[in-house]
Amino acid sequence: KTASLNSTMSNEIELFVSLYTDEDITNLIAKLLRERGFNAISARDVGMLKKSDDEQLEYAVERKMTILVYNRDDFLEIDKKWRAAQRTHYGILISEQFSSRQISEFLRHLSNFLDHVTADEMINLVRYLSDFK
Repeated sequence: KTASLNSTMSNEIELFVSLYTDEDITNLIAKLLRERGFNAISARDVGMLKKSDDEQLEYAVERKMTILVYNRDDFLEIDKKWRAAQRTHYGILISEQFSSRQISEFLRHLSNFLDHVTADEMINLVRYLSDFK
């Protein structure tokens, strides 16, 4: 679901969130999201394993992607640092950890998020996946 809509003011509104999954999240999630028509890649897909959290966010920002993470505390601190420096990111989506037996539940929550939040709404925001059960 990679589309955009032209507004009456001819500014382009990004409709669908593109998702970049941190290395702590199984690359299966990105694959399954792609199969459902969403734009999603994993750190493993693009050779970003063993990179710092800052580098992971930088990678997502360069591609205008929201990053999906488990490590809340680290990314809240990074968000705080970016805000202080007036830097823009395209969203941080924080999830509780899901086991491999909970993949379908994880995907349901992600689908709810992706169906209800636009890419433009995620700019400089931190959201919690638990809000989209």
